[in-house]
Amino acid sequence: MSTGKSVSTVRSLTFERPSENRVLVRIAGEWKLKNSLPTADEVMKEMRAGPKVRQIAFEAGDLKGWDSGLLTFLIRVMDLCSAADIAVEKDGLPKGVQRLLSLATAVPERKGARREAARISFVEKVGDSAIAFWRSILEMLEFIGEASVAFARVFTGKAQFRPSDLFLTIQECGAQALPIVSLISLLVGLILAFIGAIQLKIFGAQIYVASLVGIGMVRALAAVMTGIIMAGRTGAAFAAQLGTMQVNEEIDALKTLGVSPMEFLVLPRMLALFLMMPLLSLYADLMGILGGLIIGISMLDLNFMEYFIKTRESVSMNDLWVGVFSAAVFGVLVALAGCMRGMQCGRSASAVGEATTSAVVTSIVSIVVAMALITVVCNVLHI
Repeated sequence: MSTGKSVSTVRSLTFERPSENRVLVRIAGEWKLKNSLPTADEVMKEMRAGPKVRQIAFEAGDLKGWDSGLLTFLIRVMDLCSAADIAVEKDGLPKGVQRLLSLATAVPERKGARREAARISFVEKVGDSAIAFWRSILEMLEFIGEASVAFARVFTGKAQFRPSDLFLTIQECGAQALPIVSLISLLVGLILAFIGAIQLKIFGAQIYVASLVGIGMVRALAAVMTGIIMAGRTGAAFAAQLGTMQVNEEIDALKTLGVSPMEFLVLPRMLALFLMMPLLSLYADLMGILGGLIIGISMLDLNFMEYFIKTRESVSMNDLWVGVFSAAVFGVLVALAGCMRGMQCGRSASAVGEATTSAVVTSIVSIVVAMALITVVCNVLHI
């Protein structure tokens, strides 16, 4: 260092200029991530301080220890030197460092491998959304068509599914759903009766709470609430089951064996909900009326027979059949939405969650739209 060479120091680095266009970098100390390490920018700043450098070499005789922090530093320096057209000599580095550097630089980065941020215009976003929406409609129509064909094959005795699967799904959709249907329907009846009682009590027409709760539950609310419960409980389960089978390639295996997934997997679920939803809706009618009865007896001083007689006078068979028909339609819609999203699921764990969420949303939207259409049709037909 006393030979007239230019010498400077930056933390654990010492820079020497044996010649005008060559820089020797001496590395000392411990180069570990837990320590405060120099940056490659400091090296480049030091090299730009004098005449233009054509070559850089390293000397690690005073290096006491190192980990990936040293490798990261050297790779960054080599990248900057390559961009500045500066040759790099690695002979002075430890053999282990040289081997790891050779391994890291053996395969160059493929062009376009890094994701580049691209700005998408508003018009392009709207166009992509419109195309995706149109494709989803076509996929939905295709699925409904295949499900209809599979449903028709049941009556010809050619449908390929196991009766045991149908009975198991009926149990899951029916008996196992009774507790949550009981709780929700009872509370809906209580709430509906309580709200009506507050207003009807002003006019001394408390007895009409029985009519309000009876018609409301039997004609619409029982079917709608049961449909929403089954959408969140059973429709989501269908989507998760079929989505997991899609991820595990079980559905592809069925196709390879010549078994139709639509008949083997979708049809039993659709039949089970189609059969169980009307029964659950009737049970929800009973629980809702029971909730209204509790309010009528506790708040309005009505007796059991008064409430029962007024409910029987108010609720007609047309109301009952409309509710049962609506429940059957909702059952088919929930089964179709859950199975469709499950069959359309991607090949990852996150895709299963997305399919489950989409199944619930699709089911609830379908139920609301179907209820609106049924209400309009019944009004036109004076039912």
